[in-house]
Amino acid sequence: MAITVSLVALFGLVLFFLLRSRTLGAGAAFIAAGFGFFLASTGAAKPINTLAASLIETVSNL
Repeated sequence: MAITVSLVALFGLVLFFLLRSRTLGAGAAFIAAGFGFFLASTGAAKPINTLAASLIETVSNL
């Protein structure tokens, strides 16, 4: 768990700086995929899935 959380923090930080500097390419796509993969294995996955489902339901009801 500790390794996963630190990888999520690392990938998130790198992705933040790539997006901020507008340096988007193949490397940024790899970082984004890694961030999503490791984020899915943390405790944050369930609230994120719940939020996404709620947003999809809200948009479909508009």
